[in-house]
Amino acid sequence: MKSTILATGLAVCASLAMAEENGAVTYSTDQSFEDVTFGLENAIMDEGLVIDGMSHTGEMLERTKADVGSDVTIFNAADVYSFCSAALSRKVMEIDPMNVRFCPYDIFVAQQPGQQVMIGYRTFPEGEMKEVQALLDRITKAAIGIE
Repeated sequence: MKSTILATGLAVCASLAMAEENGAVTYSTDQSFEDVTFGLENAIMDEGLVIDGMSHTGEMLERTKADVGSDVTIFNAADVYSFCSAALSRKVMEIDPMNVRFCPYDIFVAQQPGQQVMIGYRTFPEGEMKEVQALLDRITKAAIGIE
């Protein structure tokens, strides 16, 4: 049992380390795209936040692929949820007004052909923005049932 937990923990750490290099933290799940987006919507609202917008990025890419001379399907589905926290945004922007460039905050849900659904967010620089990253990580994990 301990070796299974250790192996799982190491796999998650390795995945996160690779994702951090690409400027994003991602988690994969065998849940359906619809279940993950439903979980994400609830996790955002459970934090007392309001979804400001949603971009159907996957639909746009699929709809326009022929227009740009491509026949590649990048995603089966991909949506980006945008939201903000008035309290946390004020806190980080009082420290540095240029933190406005990170608002609103985004979490994406995507599925590439033949892959599991992934959910994630971009990483933030050291300092006060790590508190925002912790919020995004908490929401992302809650969306797929990771405590």
